[in-house]
Amino acid sequence: MERIYNKLVRDNIPNIIKEKGEEPITRILSDEEYKKELEKKLNEEYQEVLEANGSERVEELADMLEVIKALGELEHTTLEEIINIANTKSIKRGAYKDKIFLEKVIVNEKESSTIKNRYYLLHKTRTIFT
Repeated sequence: MERIYNKLVRDNIPNIIKEKGEEPITRILSDEEYKKELEKKLNEEYQEVLEANGSERVEELADMLEVIKALGELEHTTLEEIINIANTKSIKRGAYKDKIFLEKVIVNEKESSTIKNRYYLLHKTRTIFT
């Protein structure tokens, strides 16, 4: 009998499987495959966070952090640096502590035309340089 997984697993999982007397069939991913599988794993862990509660949710959040750490390494950064960037953004733009839900923004006509002009210029500039 065999169980098919076809997914990225933590580094020690093959040894854990061997300790159970089973034989893991593995391969090493290319960098491109690794990035794609990490992105899939992040989505998998996200779904597990949504389904979990209490201490189980904390465990799933830790799993998400492990994936984020690996994705950060692909971008040549550390989890610590990612957290520093998050903290900087939190200082500048705030966090989510106040539970603010933005329903809409009412823009006056003068500001609206200025915003449209800025968007047009930005889009036109990006088109020229890409």
